[in-house]
Amino acid sequence: MRRIPACVLTDAAPPRVTGGHVLDRYVQIGSLTKALTGTLLARLAEAGVAGPDDPVERWLPAPPGTGITLLHLARHTSGLPRLPPGLAGRDPYAAFGRAELERLVRGLDTVAVRPPGEEEYSNLGYAVLGAALAAAGRAGYEELLETYVLRPAGVTEVTARPAPGQRLTAPGLWPGTRRRPWTMDGAILPAGGLWATPRAVAALVVALLVDRRLGEPAVGWQSAGALTWHNGATRDASVFAGAMADGRWAVVHRLNGRAEDTDRAGIALLRRA
Repeated sequence: MRRIPACVLTDAAPPRVTGGHVLDRYVQIGSLTKALTGTLLARLAEAGVAGPDDPVERWLPAPPGTGITLLHLARHTSGLPRLPPGLAGRDPYAAFGRAELERLVRGLDTVAVRPPGEEEYSNLGYAVLGAALAAAGRAGYEELLETYVLRPAGVTEVTARPAPGQRLTAPGLWPGTRRRPWTMDGAILPAGGLWATPRAVAALVVALLVDRRLGEPAVGWQSAGALTWHNGATRDASVFAGAMADGRWAVVHRLNGRAEDTDRAGIALLRRA
Protein backbone atom coordinates (compact mmCIF):
# COMPACT_ATOMS: atom_id res chain seq x y z
CA MET A 1 0.00 0.00 0.00
CA ARG A 2 1.35 3.45 -0.94
CA ARG A 3 1.88 5.74 2.03
CA ILE A 4 0.02 9.03 1.94
CA PRO A 5 2.50 11.88 1.32
CA ALA A 6 2.79 13.73 4.61
CA CYS A 7 5.02 16.20 6.42
CA VAL A 8 5.15 16.42 10.22
CA LEU A 9 6.90 19.16 12.19
CA THR A 10 6.97 19.60 15.97
CA ASP A 11 8.88 21.57 18.58
CA ALA A 12 10.73 18.53 19.87
CA ALA A 13 11.84 16.43 16.90
CA PRO A 14 13.30 16.72 13.39
CA PRO A 15 10.74 17.01 10.58
CA ARG A 16 9.35 13.72 9.26
CA VAL A 17 8.24 13.27 5.66
CA THR A 18 6.64 10.33 3.84
CA GLY A 19 5.62 9.54 0.31
CA GLY A 20 7.69 12.23 -1.36
CA HIS A 21 6.40 15.19 0.66
CA VAL A 22 9.09 17.88 1.08
CA LEU A 23 9.66 20.91 3.31
CA ASP A 24 10.44 23.53 0.70
CA ARG A 25 7.66 23.09 -1.88
CA TYR A 26 4.44 25.09 -1.69
CA VAL A 27 1.30 23.23 -0.61
CA GLN A 28 -2.30 24.36 -0.26
CA ILE A 29 -3.19 25.25 3.34
CA GLY A 30 -6.93 25.71 2.82
CA SER A 31 -8.78 27.28 5.72
CA LEU A 32 -5.64 27.81 7.74
CA THR A 33 -5.70 30.97 5.61
CA LYS A 34 -8.56 32.17 7.84
CA ALA A 35 -6.24 32.38 10.86
CA LEU A 36 -4.07 34.79 8.88
CA THR A 37 -7.07 36.81 7.71
CA GLY A 38 -8.25 37.10 11.32
CA THR A 39 -4.75 38.20 12.31
CA LEU A 40 -4.87 40.83 9.58
CA LEU A 41 -8.13 42.17 11.05
CA ALA A 42 -6.49 42.47 14.46
CA ARG A 43 -3.44 44.21 13.02
CA LEU A 44 -5.51 46.70 11.02
CA ALA A 45 -7.56 47.42 14.13
CA GLU A 46 -4.37 48.03 16.10
CA ALA A 47 -3.22 50.43 13.38
CA GLY A 48 -6.55 52.28 13.43
CA VAL A 49 -7.35 51.32 9.83
CA ALA A 50 -10.49 49.24 10.49
CA GLY A 51 -12.30 48.15 13.60
CA PRO A 52 -13.85 44.78 14.44
CA ASP A 53 -17.16 46.46 15.20
CA ASP A 54 -17.29 48.22 11.82
CA PRO A 55 -20.48 47.30 9.93
CA VAL A 56 -19.69 45.62 6.66
CA GLU A 57 -21.42 48.43 4.73
CA ARG A 58 -18.77 50.87 5.96
CA TRP A 59 -16.28 49.27 3.58
CA LEU A 60 -18.36 47.42 0.99
CA PRO A 61 -21.53 48.26 -0.98
CA ALA A 62 -23.76 46.16 1.28
CA PRO A 63 -27.30 47.29 2.11
CA PRO A 64 -27.50 49.17 5.42
CA GLY A 65 -29.00 47.55 8.46
CA THR A 66 -27.80 43.95 8.02
CA GLY A 67 -26.21 44.15 11.49
CA ILE A 68 -23.17 42.24 10.20
CA THR A 69 -19.83 43.51 11.53
CA LEU A 70 -16.28 42.52 10.64
CA LEU A 71 -16.09 40.66 13.96
CA HIS A 72 -19.20 38.66 13.04
CA LEU A 73 -17.47 37.63 9.83
CA ALA A 74 -14.28 36.64 11.67
CA ARG A 75 -16.19 34.64 14.31
CA HIS A 76 -18.45 32.85 11.84
CA THR A 77 -21.49 34.48 13.43
CA SER A 78 -22.54 36.64 10.47
CA GLY A 79 -25.51 34.48 9.51
CA LEU A 80 -24.05 33.98 6.02
CA PRO A 81 -24.11 30.48 4.51
CA ARG A 82 -21.06 28.23 4.43
CA LEU A 83 -20.46 28.67 0.71
CA PRO A 84 -21.31 31.25 -1.95
CA PRO A 85 -24.46 30.13 -3.77
CA GLY A 86 -24.13 28.68 -7.23
CA LEU A 87 -20.74 26.96 -6.96
CA ALA A 88 -20.41 24.02 -9.33
CA GLY A 89 -18.00 21.97 -11.38
CA ARG A 90 -14.66 20.32 -10.78
CA ASP A 91 -13.04 23.67 -10.02
CA PRO A 92 -15.87 25.31 -8.04
CA TYR A 93 -14.17 28.55 -6.99
CA ALA A 94 -12.63 29.38 -10.37
CA ALA A 95 -15.56 31.56 -11.46
CA PHE A 96 -16.01 33.25 -8.07
CA GLY A 97 -14.25 36.53 -8.72
CA ARG A 98 -14.50 40.09 -7.48
CA ALA A 99 -17.57 40.89 -9.59
CA GLU A 100 -19.43 37.83 -8.30
CA LEU A 101 -18.57 38.69 -4.70
CA GLU A 102 -19.71 42.29 -5.16
CA ARG A 103 -23.06 41.12 -6.52
CA LEU A 104 -23.54 38.99 -3.42
CA VAL A 105 -22.53 41.86 -1.14
CA ARG A 106 -25.07 44.20 -2.73
CA GLY A 107 -27.78 41.72 -1.77
CA LEU A 108 -26.25 40.61 1.51
CA ASP A 109 -29.53 40.96 3.37
CA THR A 110 -31.05 38.30 1.13
CA VAL A 111 -27.98 36.04 1.09
CA ALA A 112 -27.86 35.74 4.90
CA VAL A 113 -29.67 32.66 6.17
CA ARG A 114 -30.21 33.96 9.71
CA PRO A 115 -29.63 37.14 11.78
CA PRO A 116 -26.09 37.69 13.10
CA GLY A 117 -25.24 35.94 16.32
CA GLU A 118 -25.49 32.19 15.86
CA GLU A 119 -22.27 30.45 14.85
CA GLU A 120 -22.10 28.78 11.44
CA TYR A 121 -18.78 28.19 9.71
CA SER A 122 -18.71 30.33 6.58
CA ASN A 123 -16.18 30.48 3.77
CA LEU A 124 -18.34 33.18 2.22
CA GLY A 125 -18.08 35.23 5.41
CA TYR A 126 -14.28 35.19 5.21
CA ALA A 127 -14.36 36.12 1.53
CA VAL A 128 -16.45 39.16 2.48
CA LEU A 129 -14.11 39.93 5.40
CA GLY A 130 -11.05 39.84 3.15
CA ALA A 131 -12.71 42.19 0.67
CA ALA A 132 -13.67 44.59 3.47
CA LEU A 133 -10.11 44.61 4.84
CA ALA A 134 -8.72 45.28 1.37
CA ALA A 135 -11.12 48.21 0.97
CA ALA A 136 -10.25 49.60 4.39
CA GLY A 137 -6.51 49.22 3.82
CA ARG A 138 -6.73 50.58 0.25
CA ALA A 139 -4.57 47.76 -1.05
CA GLY A 140 -4.90 44.17 -2.17
CA TYR A 141 -5.41 41.41 0.38
CA GLU A 142 -2.01 39.86 -0.31
CA GLU A 143 -0.20 43.18 -0.01
CA LEU A 144 -1.87 43.92 3.32
CA LEU A 145 -1.13 40.43 4.62
CA GLU A 146 2.53 40.82 3.72
CA THR A 147 2.77 44.29 5.28
CA TYR A 148 0.85 43.73 8.51
CA VAL A 149 1.28 40.01 9.25
CA LEU A 150 3.93 38.06 7.37
CA ARG A 151 6.78 40.55 7.37
CA PRO A 152 6.35 41.57 11.05
CA ALA A 153 6.18 37.88 11.97
CA GLY A 154 9.37 37.20 10.03
CA VAL A 155 7.70 34.62 7.78
CA THR A 156 8.26 34.12 4.07
CA GLU A 157 7.18 31.40 1.63
CA VAL A 158 3.45 32.22 1.80
CA THR A 159 1.66 33.24 -1.40
CA ALA A 160 -1.51 32.86 -3.42
CA ARG A 161 0.29 32.03 -6.67
CA PRO A 162 3.43 29.91 -6.41
CA ALA A 163 5.11 29.06 -9.68
CA PRO A 164 3.97 25.67 -11.02
CA GLY A 165 7.46 24.25 -10.53
CA GLN A 166 7.36 25.19 -6.84
CA ARG A 167 4.01 23.55 -6.07
CA LEU A 168 3.49 20.14 -4.53
CA THR A 169 0.09 18.67 -5.32
CA ALA A 170 -1.62 15.35 -4.77
CA PRO A 171 -0.59 12.38 -6.90
CA GLY A 172 -2.80 11.69 -9.89
CA LEU A 173 -4.23 8.43 -11.14
CA TRP A 174 -1.14 7.58 -13.16
CA PRO A 175 2.43 7.23 -11.81
CA GLY A 176 4.35 10.47 -12.04
CA THR A 177 1.26 12.64 -12.59
CA ARG A 178 -0.27 15.27 -10.33
CA ARG A 179 -3.84 16.42 -9.87
CA ARG A 180 -4.69 19.95 -10.83
CA PRO A 181 -5.53 21.92 -7.64
CA TRP A 182 -8.60 24.08 -7.25
CA THR A 183 -8.32 27.70 -8.37
CA MET A 184 -8.65 29.71 -5.15
CA ASP A 185 -6.77 32.96 -5.81
CA GLY A 186 -9.91 34.97 -6.58
CA ALA A 187 -12.51 36.30 -4.16
CA ILE A 188 -12.32 33.16 -2.02
CA LEU A 189 -8.61 33.71 -1.30
CA PRO A 190 -8.99 35.16 2.25
CA ALA A 191 -11.09 32.13 3.21
CA GLY A 192 -8.79 29.37 2.01
CA GLY A 193 -6.63 30.13 -1.00
CA LEU A 194 -3.11 30.54 0.33
CA TRP A 195 -0.17 28.26 -0.38
CA ALA A 196 2.83 27.92 1.94
CA THR A 197 5.74 25.62 2.47
CA PRO A 198 5.40 23.33 5.51
CA ARG A 199 8.44 25.14 6.88
CA ALA A 200 6.57 28.46 6.64
CA VAL A 201 3.48 27.01 8.37
CA ALA A 202 5.70 25.93 11.26
CA ALA A 203 7.26 29.41 11.38
CA LEU A 204 3.78 30.96 11.55
CA VAL A 205 2.76 28.72 14.44
CA VAL A 206 5.90 29.62 16.37
CA ALA A 207 5.63 33.35 15.61
CA LEU A 208 1.90 33.78 16.21
CA LEU A 209 1.05 31.14 18.83
CA VAL A 210 4.26 30.42 20.76
CA ASP A 211 6.40 33.57 20.65
CA ARG A 212 3.31 35.77 20.06
CA ARG A 213 5.29 38.36 18.17
CA LEU A 214 2.10 40.11 17.08
CA GLY A 215 0.29 39.87 20.42
CA GLU A 216 -2.35 37.43 21.57
CA PRO A 217 -3.67 35.00 18.93
CA ALA A 218 -6.29 36.73 16.84
CA VAL A 219 -9.94 35.82 16.53
CA GLY A 220 -9.30 33.75 13.39
CA TRP A 221 -7.67 31.00 15.45
CA GLN A 222 -9.76 28.34 17.21
CA SER A 223 -9.28 27.38 20.85
CA ALA A 224 -10.03 24.31 22.96
CA GLY A 225 -8.78 24.61 26.52
CA ALA A 226 -5.01 25.11 26.41
CA LEU A 227 -4.88 24.39 22.67
CA THR A 228 -4.94 27.11 20.01
CA TRP A 229 -5.29 25.69 16.53
CA HIS A 230 -6.69 25.79 13.02
CA ASN A 231 -6.96 23.32 10.22
CA GLY A 232 -7.55 23.46 6.51
CA ALA A 233 -8.58 21.19 3.66
CA THR A 234 -8.93 21.44 -0.09
CA ARG A 235 -9.93 18.74 -2.55
CA ASP A 236 -6.70 16.80 -2.04
CA ALA A 237 -4.68 18.40 0.77
CA SER A 238 -5.18 18.94 4.49
CA VAL A 239 -3.28 20.61 7.31
CA PHE A 240 -3.42 20.87 11.09
CA ALA A 241 -1.49 23.58 12.97
CA GLY A 242 -1.67 24.11 16.71
CA ALA A 243 0.14 25.01 19.90
CA MET A 244 -0.41 24.41 23.59
CA ALA A 245 -0.19 27.15 26.20
CA ASP A 246 3.10 25.66 27.48
CA GLY A 247 4.80 26.11 24.09
CA ARG A 248 4.39 22.65 22.55
CA TRP A 249 3.40 22.90 18.90
CA ALA A 250 2.77 20.64 15.91
CA VAL A 251 2.10 20.95 12.19
CA VAL A 252 0.88 18.09 9.99
CA HIS A 253 0.29 18.46 6.23
CA ARG A 254 -0.94 15.59 4.05
CA LEU A 255 -1.73 15.06 0.38
CA ASN A 256 -4.83 12.88 -0.08
CA GLY A 257 -6.36 11.07 2.86
CA ARG A 258 -9.11 12.30 5.16
CA ALA A 259 -8.79 15.72 6.78
CA GLU A 260 -10.13 14.25 10.05
CA ASP A 261 -7.12 11.93 10.19
CA THR A 262 -4.78 14.89 9.74
CA ASP A 263 -6.39 16.61 12.74
CA ARG A 264 -6.14 13.45 14.82
CA ALA A 265 -2.46 13.07 13.94
CA GLY A 266 -1.70 16.65 15.03
CA ILE A 267 -3.56 16.34 18.32
CA ALA A 268 -1.88 12.99 19.03
CA LEU A 269 1.53 14.57 18.50
CA LEU A 270 0.74 17.30 21.00
CA ARG A 271 -0.47 14.78 23.56
CA ARG A 272 2.70 12.71 23.21
CA ALA A 273 5.07 15.67 23.35
